[in-house]
Amino acid sequence: MRKLRNVATTSPYFRRNESRNPNSVATDGNNGPRTTEAPSNKWDWDHYDVPALDLAQSLLGQVFVRILDNGNRVSGKIVETEAYLGHDDKASHSFHTKRTDRNAAMFMRPGTVYVYMTYGMYFCMNISSQGDGSAVLLRSLEPLEGVDDMKNHRGTKRKDAGAKLKVKDLCNGPAKLCQALKLDKLTADQKDLVTGNMFWIESGESVSKEDVVRAPRIGIGPSAEEWRDKPMRFYVRDNLYVSG
Repeated sequence: MRKLRNVATTSPYFRRNESRNPNSVATDGNNGPRTTEAPSNKWDWDHYDVPALDLAQSLLGQVFVRILDNGNRVSGKIVETEAYLGHDDKASHSFHTKRTDRNAAMFMRPGTVYVYMTYGMYFCMNISSQGDGSAVLLRSLEPLEGVDDMKNHRGTKRKDAGAKLKVKDLCNGPAKLCQALKLDKLTADQKDLVTGNMFWIESGESVSKEDVVRAPRIGIGPSAEEWRDKPMRFYVRDNLYVSG
């Protein structure tokens, strides 16, 4: 697996030996979410140009950043991913290297976002990697900034407008995190994470090999039965924000 660059960070949620209140949100000093341009520790193309299994692991601990239309910054630490290998992977949308209008982003330059709809109403987000049709699904984030915005986005159909949602339940699933970050196919599909200014990944913290758990992917159907038990899901051990 590609070794992550040792990028020092001054972010308040990655100070060593300090605990973070999961309900806290980084602010600009005026009690409002911080709005900034893309920082120097933004991931470049090289980080994504690796096999899907490697990318799925190296994404753990990194920070996904979303700038909302109103300028608010929302972010979360990636704590769970799944790898999809393309041609041979029967659970992949690109099995047999089948390219369609729907999955075109899976064949684009590594670091391109692939968003698809599931159950006719929810969205899931993937990142293309090295290898035709290979990609990594983002399964769960640990919320860091913009918790109130996340609750509002998740609570559009709730009587409490999301106010009673627990922080650990905001992004603990691929559809939940897309809703919390206000990402859909129109907003993000076929856009890349390097040149854009609405969403990207920043270097966060390295997760030790001992703290990376490998497990079977979730929700693999009977048509891909022989792939169901392959350990291609990765998550941070004992993290409260993992989906399951």
